[in-house]
Amino acid sequence: MRKFFKGATFYILIFIVVLFLAKYMTSSPDEAKKFDVTQLVNQLETEKVLSVTLSEATHVSGVLKDGTKFESTVPDIMAGAVGNYLFKLSNEGKISLNGVPVSSSPWYMDLLPMVFMVLIFVVFWFVFMQNSQGGGSKVMSFGKSKAKLQKEDEQKKITFSDLAGLKEEKEEMWEVVDFLKNPKKYINLGARIPKGILMVGPPGTGKTYLSRAVAGEAKVPFYSISGSEFVEMFVGVGASRVRDLFDQAKKTAPCIVFIDEIDAVGRKRGAGLGGGHDEREQTLNQLLVEMDGFSDNQGIIVIAATNRPDILDPALLRAGRFDRQITIGIPDVREREEMLILHSKKKPVSDSVDFKVVAKGTPGFTPADLENLMNEAALLTARKGLPKITMPIIEDATIKVIAGVEKKSRVISPKEKKLTAYHEAGHAILARLLPDTDPVHKISIIPRGRAGGFTLQLPEEDRSYSTKKFMENELVILLGGRISEKLILDDISTGASNDLNRVSSIARSMVTRYAFSDNLGSMSYDNGEEVFIGRDMTTKRNYSEQVAADIDREVRRIVDNAYDKATEMLEEQTIVLHEVAKSLMEYETLDNVEFELAFNEGFDAVKAKRDEDDIKRKAEEEELKKKSEAEKFAFDALANSKVDIQKNDKISDDEKEAVKEIDLDKK
Repeated sequence: MRKFFKGATFYILIFIVVLFLAKYMTSSPDEAKKFDVTQLVNQLETEKVLSVTLSEATHVSGVLKDGTKFESTVPDIMAGAVGNYLFKLSNEGKISLNGVPVSSSPWYMDLLPMVFMVLIFVVFWFVFMQNSQGGGSKVMSFGKSKAKLQKEDEQKKITFSDLAGLKEEKEEMWEVVDFLKNPKKYINLGARIPKGILMVGPPGTGKTYLSRAVAGEAKVPFYSISGSEFVEMFVGVGASRVRDLFDQAKKTAPCIVFIDEIDAVGRKRGAGLGGGHDEREQTLNQLLVEMDGFSDNQGIIVIAATNRPDILDPALLRAGRFDRQITIGIPDVREREEMLILHSKKKPVSDSVDFKVVAKGTPGFTPADLENLMNEAALLTARKGLPKITMPIIEDATIKVIAGVEKKSRVISPKEKKLTAYHEAGHAILARLLPDTDPVHKISIIPRGRAGGFTLQLPEEDRSYSTKKFMENELVILLGGRISEKLILDDISTGASNDLNRVSSIARSMVTRYAFSDNLGSMSYDNGEEVFIGRDMTTKRNYSEQVAADIDREVRRIVDNAYDKATEMLEEQTIVLHEVAKSLMEYETLDNVEFELAFNEGFDAVKAKRDEDDIKRKAEEEELKKKSEAEKFAFDALANSKVDIQKNDKISDDEKEAVKEIDLDKK
């Protein structure tokens, strides 16, 4: 009912009612007869007229002796003559002649057009303000908080049981839940629950989902808002919204306020352009005061999430505001297995799928990546018309998530195909020869995304740190594609541009960030943050021009050493390089088993395996076809109950077995 009064329909109805009233007020209850000049004169000559009223020189109205009202309009050319005639009859006492003002309508009718204009303006004003600011906002409500209050009956309840992994993180957050449920236990011990909890981690690691689980477990009001929703184009709006948010939270305490991407308003003050009067800084100042100022906000727990804790203002991170920081990192192999099982609960998965193997093959995947992986597997299964998700489909989905969609329809010239094959073969052979490197999982020369091909290496176990030897080997492997092109084709291409960018980045990080250079000592020369991200307006180096030149020479030395080593190794493996490249040109994609065959035994071994696999696949397809035909026969036979199937010699054993199974299922 309230929505009806707030909407435009209510005001439109009022406008229509006023129009009807105006029409009713302006209409005369008794309609007057219309006389022309001839009829008017006849009525006057026959002395049937009782009184006449002149409202204008050309308008005559009056009353006949029988009480009938009349009116007449006299042409301008005859107005003088008719007027004189009426004055003559009045002087003779035959009629009563009256004169009235020009306007015969009531005074309030003169104001009616102005009332209509004002009413139309008011209606359009209310309709505009009701539909402005995202719809349904009140007039001039810029300073109101846009936080959404999610109560238990308004959202799908999420608890800690809906989260896989994050064991330690859930234990930390459980303290908050327990305090909200049993505050007396902590108060008796003199303990104070953290006023603020900052969740830090890369994108997609489950920070927002974990905060929703806290609200679901605690069963308290949960306010959620993004950091960017505080700041608008109007000065002072952000600070006003912060005040309004905490005013709302006080009314429903105990409660949880969740601010997603808090770095949008919590960046270091004085960074980039803008001074103390910057709108974002005013918003941050108000947030600092609300979290720990003179006002007491007991029972309000602020949970914030960010993936850039390094750019947050130090005043925001101090104890008393965000007392606790919880780091949510990339899941390990055990957590990835739990997450894959969780995301596959509502999906038909084949018994052949081993999630432990899938988890080992997805290092570096975030929970969001794993959910997307299982969704892509389900989509691929539906595309192929299969009833269940199988292991090969999950592997295809994994490569699709990592490298992109296959572009099998792209036309590739034989020359370009050969170049890509030798390029990828160079990467794979060096990865196979170097010690302490990730093994080759798959090689392909089918274009995916912006890449013409790829060599996929998957680690056998999770790795938290990289060693100097590992990074040097990585440089050798990355340079293998360019060197293979030069050795075999006597030319180089632009296909190695991404490899070279990675080589430059890794080599410079080895020197400036990790101090892996023997000539520059154990010092870090990393510049840190760029302009607008850090505190200062300009970037500055913390070393001299001489040191900068030494860094450049050291980076070049590391890259040149890797280049020479890769060249030497590939020159020794020229025959193997030809065999792997030939296999890639023939079959376009090689798995780890086929690559090992090509590396150790050559192209003929790969061809023999492919032929054997084709025979097995055709046999499996034939078996499936026979089974399908037998099931079809069984359904038809059961429909015809007059035939004794088991005693019929013309029916095969497979068909009899299918009939028996279907009959048992029916029973």
